[in-house]
Amino acid sequence: MTLSSSIDTRGAALPPLGAPGLTALAVLVLGTIALGLIFGPAQGALFLIGGALGISLYHASFGFTSAWRVFIAEGRGRGLRVQMILLALAVILFFPVLSSGMLFGHEVKGSVSPAGTGVVVGAFMFGIGMQLGGGCASGTLFTAGGGNARMLVTLFFFIVGSLLGTMNFTWWTSLPSLPPISFVESFGAVGGIAVSLAIFAIIAGITVLVEKRRHGALETEPASPRQGLSRFLRGPWPMVFGAVALVLLNFATLAIAGRPWGITSAFALWGAKGAQLIGIDPSAWPYWQQPGNAKALAQSVFADVTSVMDFGIVAGAMLAAALAGRFAPSMDTPLRSILAAVVGGLLLGYGARIAYGCNIGAYFSGIASGSLHGYLWAVAAFAGNILGVALRPWFFLERRAVRRIDG
Repeated sequence: MTLSSSIDTRGAALPPLGAPGLTALAVLVLGTIALGLIFGPAQGALFLIGGALGISLYHASFGFTSAWRVFIAEGRGRGLRVQMILLALAVILFFPVLSSGMLFGHEVKGSVSPAGTGVVVGAFMFGIGMQLGGGCASGTLFTAGGGNARMLVTLFFFIVGSLLGTMNFTWWTSLPSLPPISFVESFGAVGGIAVSLAIFAIIAGITVLVEKRRHGALETEPASPRQGLSRFLRGPWPMVFGAVALVLLNFATLAIAGRPWGITSAFALWGAKGAQLIGIDPSAWPYWQQPGNAKALAQSVFADVTSVMDFGIVAGAMLAAALAGRFAPSMDTPLRSILAAVVGGLLLGYGARIAYGCNIGAYFSGIASGSLHGYLWAVAAFAGNILGVALRPWFFLERRAVRRIDG
């Protein structure tokens, strides 16, 4: 047998990682060790979990934005149905633990927030931003880490928008609102799971009816060019595989951090740190006088759980892109697309802050926690996505470009 014949022509042989892949791998390994030594083993472990989330998001192409857009524009609901599987697995895993309040001997708490005006307005803004910015919170991080240079623009203005949201956050919280309501507390773990699964089944059923009415049959997952270990290392993963990975990694976050996965609070912190560097002091704003936020602002960003996990997501996505042989940054982006990234990023950041989270902190982790505000967020954000989809043709003139940038 010759050397050439021993190589799997379907792509089993790994491509050279190159500088980006080796850099990402070094960052993940050395970062985990350094954070563990300086800030404790939990911080190092959470950074590594962030890396695993970045790999999972990239290899599964798990985009909340694209799934919602495809259903709105084309009536294809496969992505939304996988999201319902994601949420179903999450509540089954989370509710019993949140009901007891303990996991592996440590206290845990869900992401339960008030459901009010700020959630509705913020989630609606976030929904528009998803379609204009080309990604959600997780999508922005993993596509930026994967080499999408345009998403760096979205991410920068996401951070700016998040900081702006902290300026009048307390005004939004003063508007009419329901108190924090948890399905776990209202119905118990078993009852909460039953109610949640019924909601997910109804949503999935609606997508089936819409898709069959418009297309006659349900879309199937495209065949992968790789199989076995090669597919696991290089992707693409089945979307369901990605959903399972995200649920398990979110549960690991709950076990170590004591609360579920979140993303955007770190963006507000980075914005505040950046403001301090240019002579603006946000510490006088009521948002940054809250004990937890004041402590985060006073400490290093590497002491912040959410920041560390976000850094891990970027590094993990960069490693995944290198493994897939797809890390090739390019700034060849039309001006209108850049403008969409600016506007979209601002809407994403501001909306997430006043809505108590994004597609991860409010939608995924909020619903996994049984929070009513997570469901309210989903409805308002979906409405915003409808408007965002309608606005996209003005910014993205080519259909192929729209598919390429979605996270």
